Amino acid sequence: MASQTSIGTLRTAVLGVTGYAGAELARLLLTHPRLAATPPLFFGREGVESIALTSLHPQLAHLPNTEGVSVAPFDLDLLAREGVNVLFLATPHEQARELAPLALARGIKVIDLSAAWRLQHAPNRAIYKLADTAETDALQLEAVYGSPELHGAAIKTARLVANPGCYATSIILALAPLVRANLLDLDCGIIADSKSGVSGAGKTPSANTHFMYAADNLSAYAVFGHRHTGELLEQLQLTSAQIQFTPHLLPIPRGILSTIYVRLNEPGSIKLIQETFDTFYANSPMVRVHRSPALPQIQHVVRNNFCDIGFQLSPDGKRLVLISCLDNLLKGASSQAVQNMNLMAGFHETEGLI
Repeated sequence: MASQTSIGTLRTAVLGVTGYAGAELARLLLTHPRLAATPPLFFGREGVESIALTSLHPQLAHLPNTEGVSVAPFDLDLLAREGVNVLFLATPHEQARELAPLALARGIKVIDLSAAWRLQHAPNRAIYKLADTAETDALQLEAVYGSPELHGAAIKTARLVANPGCYATSIILALAPLVRANLLDLDCGIIADSKSGVSGAGKTPSANTHFMYAADNLSAYAVFGHRHTGELLEQLQLTSAQIQFTPHLLPIPRGILSTIYVRLNEPGSIKLIQETFDTFYANSPMVRVHRSPALPQIQHVVRNNFCDIGFQLSPDGKRLVLISCLDNLLKGASSQAVQNMNLMAGFHETEGLI
């Protein structure tokens, strides 16, 4: 988009603004300095009556451009008439798989917050039970995995960006510098132990997110079968035998802390590990690398747009523990989507985020 869309004419729309991530996305877009003159459009499901945005999300009432703004039934043709050139999809995976090709056919670029377009390999997509066709297979090859720290150059010219999963973002950003530097003994395996607040399960309630279950509790789930595992395998170029990812539900509203255990190929030093991270993220303003032995905490990333990474090395220099923290609704979802929009539009990636 950097070469095709004028900064002054960028117009955005969001489908799926009713959820937690959708509310955060609305807040970020409404306060984005580049969108002040062209506020976003907000849509709900087709056939659902319009509702005032601030009735749906009263916390947005003080923001600019909210007076009189409604969440309208989705109308794809209306997007084209209104000059929308970037559509955010915060919808179920199946709906995003169906709508993205239709939007692209109308010249509208898509940033998809679901998992519909994240995975290039069919076996990894199978967990989502998506209906693949010749058209979706061709478009899947074009989709760019929306991690600005890993794929910033490709995102700038992409038509379809697949926003990463929240757990996946926390783990991939912690491991990518070490994997790419070939510092890890992958035969020993990687253990990623991740814990997330309840909002990570979405707005629709379930037995496991009910207050009486989640409060004063800590529970593991989806052992050997969490759907973000495919993202780890593809983005880090690992096999399923090389990483064990186990998620846990924390009794807090939001935030993710991933503790990752690895072994080095040969004894290393704190200086080597620190320099590896510092070099890799030297031009990644939304990643904050701590100085060892300082470690990130959830309270320092909640309600901001950063991923914080820290580490400690064992005395023998062979074992490394990584800690990665982010807000699952922001860097794990909505603010990463806005970061991707900034790159696609030719803006600085931090605009509206810092």
